[in-house]
Amino acid sequence: MHPPSIRRWHVGGWYRGRPRIMQMGLAACAGGVGAVGQAPYDQPAALLLALSLAFAMARQHGNPRDAACIGWAFGAGYFGLSLIWILQPFQVDPDRYGWMAPFALMFLSAGLALFWGAAFWGARRLSHKTWPLAVTWAGAELVRAYIFTGFPWASPAQALVNGAAGQGLAWVGPHGMTLWLMVLAWGATVPARGWGWRAGQGAVLLGATIGMYLPPAAPGAALTAHVVRLVQPNAAQHLKWQPEFARMFFDRQLEFTAAPPQIGTRRPDLTVWPETAITWRYDDAGPALDMIRAAAAGGAVALGLLRQDNAVLFNSMVVLGAAGGQTQLYDKHHLVPFGEYIPLSAVADRLGLMGLAQTSGVGFQAGPGAATLDFGPLGRGIPLICYEAVFAHDVNAAPERADFLIQITNDAWFGHDAGPHQHLAQARMRAIEQGLPMMRAANTGVSAMIDPYGRVLAQLPMGVSGFVDAPLPQPLPPTIYSTMGDKYLILVLLVLAVGAYCTGLSSNKI
Repeated sequence: MHPPSIRRWHVGGWYRGRPRIMQMGLAACAGGVGAVGQAPYDQPAALLLALSLAFAMARQHGNPRDAACIGWAFGAGYFGLSLIWILQPFQVDPDRYGWMAPFALMFLSAGLALFWGAAFWGARRLSHKTWPLAVTWAGAELVRAYIFTGFPWASPAQALVNGAAGQGLAWVGPHGMTLWLMVLAWGATVPARGWGWRAGQGAVLLGATIGMYLPPAAPGAALTAHVVRLVQPNAAQHLKWQPEFARMFFDRQLEFTAAPPQIGTRRPDLTVWPETAITWRYDDAGPALDMIRAAAAGGAVALGLLRQDNAVLFNSMVVLGAAGGQTQLYDKHHLVPFGEYIPLSAVADRLGLMGLAQTSGVGFQAGPGAATLDFGPLGRGIPLICYEAVFAHDVNAAPERADFLIQITNDAWFGHDAGPHQHLAQARMRAIEQGLPMMRAANTGVSAMIDPYGRVLAQLPMGVSGFVDAPLPQPLPPTIYSTMGDKYLILVLLVLAVGAYCTGLSSNKI
């Protein structure tokens, strides 16, 4: 029998003793509350509350199978709301794909929730204590970022990007910050052993919550003398490939490129157009590229387009050097499953299945890998095309330290709500992790200049056409995470898991 001071911290009758299906329903609701931590809601306190409820519920289940059911249900509720934007791509061509939308959300949420169910199961297999769940949960998120090409979207750490706490990404990366969140949530549910313990719990949780909302205390970013123009044509996805509209969007971007400077009297050193900014393929785009060079009046231009090589397509970025300088190409290497390619492609081909982003029967091919490109006086940049900015370890895989990150993207697929804002949050995470500024050109928004602390210095909001000129911030020295990556965190998690197993036979539950 626990003393009253400990019993008060246990989950009450609203959960304990309920039928399993009702417990899973409550867990799913708690997961939905946690999703409010993500953009566009941006309430990390809701995520911390939901994670704490999950730890409290896990304490009630000593059986690994029961714990796994609760973890899966919590994950299904969390991912079901966080990823609701996944419905939007199927509405671009609703006659062909609209019927698939609810199934896509259901299967994706249920599949990703398996990682969290496995974390709950693994924690109970390791120990009857609750703290190992923080270890297995962070480990499950790390695995989710890598396995089956990875899909770390809506990582718990993503909710921290707006506040001072998010600066920890530069030290331990997204998975280290997820572990920090899990430890906080576990600490919130540790049975209190007196007023001193309760006061300590409250102080830690209050301080952490304040840190999630207060802006970073870092000084203003030092700026270079270089100006970058970000072009946003606002081309609706269902219109951009139609010949009668494609020329209109192209002319719009030419007009923005040739427009007078917004900052002083000097033209931008670099103009950035978004992903697949023109409909001509690279080998046929010579006249269009000449028009773009002329509009830039001697400045460099980076833009996205498709490049065909025999029977395959590449989603590429071309950099037109300043004053007739060397043209460089980068091919996207981390493709979108079910968008740019279908897993098990041999089977998919026989069934006539294509990715949503395929414009013909020609499939997309992955490029050779992460790279840096030479942008002349601006320095070297790491190119990221759309989805590639989701992966912290892909950015870390660049062959050399760069001076900035450059992302081109087409978020028109995802409407104007959660998806594009969550994608922007992940771009800001990469800037913090690397200590590098990021220039980001998005077709329909949000285009932004981001400093090395993840702060947005200039932006174009969703659903507008236009351009913005912004000075390029200076890079910071290499961060700890950019130097060490995830390997040391993996070692820490393994050591903690072994420790959990070795101490799991103790009778004192914490």
